[in-house]
Amino acid sequence: MEIALGSESRSLLHSSFFVRLATSLVHQGNIIIYINNETKNNTPAAQEKCISRLLLYHFGVNLPLMIASYPVFKFMGMKSTLPLPSWKVVLSQIIFYFILEDFVFYWGHRILHTKWLYKHVHSVHHEYATPFGLTSEYAHPAEILFLGFATIVGPAITGPHLITLWLWMVLRVLETVEAHCGYHFPWSLSNFLPLYGGADFHDYHHRLLYTKSGNYSSTFVYMDWIFGTDKGYRKLKAIKLDGDDGDCKET
Repeated sequence: MEIALGSESRSLLHSSFFVRLATSLVHQGNIIIYINNETKNNTPAAQEKCISRLLLYHFGVNLPLMIASYPVFKFMGMKSTLPLPSWKVVLSQIIFYFILEDFVFYWGHRILHTKWLYKHVHSVHHEYATPFGLTSEYAHPAEILFLGFATIVGPAITGPHLITLWLWMVLRVLETVEAHCGYHFPWSLSNFLPLYGGADFHDYHHRLLYTKSGNYSSTFVYMDWIFGTDKGYRKLKAIKLDGDDGDCKET
């Protein structure tokens, strides 16, 4: 019973929230800015392929992974009973998870862009040069396990309350779906937090060849900034900004 609460509930929360959020971003052009006008690979057949693969991976990879990780969480002290943790504990743990996930994800993602791993593993995710929300979790099973480690390593270390774990999963789904949706929202955190990536940052990553892509970060982009793997993106942003300023002066 306890395993079902801890593992299956995480799987249900993850899957239902992911699908609901990703599908809600399909036709929202009246309130947001579409980043890339190309429609390469986003045919109905390609979308059906994405959905069918996601269903297979969610039940064949994600669910077993969550069940297998449950004993680790319990060993590290995860609780699912009252009392609930204080907001200070929840906040500090979530911040730690983001920092650690960004670090682990950056290096894992960068390794996946080496020649052999990209060809045999990561190229599956890059089948969609113009990604949409559902493609955020469209990847090779090996990649799901490889990069999924970045998401669970923080909770595995700290053994949080189940509520904190659920919140962490919701925040990660929000971030990854937004980063792949192809739209720039007025309320996106990238408009307010300089180190937050967002859709524009990750869309650049999908548009370039694997050897020159850069922008490997997950949520916050400090790792790309530190190691200079976002130079191409920042240069392009500067050119666009100069162009926009020139257009404003002409008008």
